[in-house]
Amino acid sequence: MPKITLIEFNGTNHTIDADVGKSLMLNAIDNGVPGIDADCGGACACGTCHVFLNEDWSEAAGVANSLEDAMLCMRPDREEVSRLSCQIEITESMDGMTVRMPEYQM
Repeated sequence: MPKITLIEFNGTNHTIDADVGKSLMLNAIDNGVPGIDADCGGACACGTCHVFLNEDWSEAAGVANSLEDAMLCMRPDREEVSRLSCQIEITESMDGMTVRMPEYQM
């Protein structure tokens, strides 16, 4: 099980044991990580599971597809490393990955 750390805007760290094959969003919810609201349940339709990847992990997480990119374009806090955690499927190669959460998702 890869260990992934999610960092709230206030600096609180949550290191979880993530299940391979599940999305980062589902893993965060299953582990009680606050700040991943997932209002649409992972349908890539709301942007409430927005995270900022550490640049070192961008390749492992892959690139946003056109639907995810469209959702991220509506975010005023979008960064180059922005992703929707519902669209990141966990793999063994993500062990040690760190992501930050935006301010509004506290």
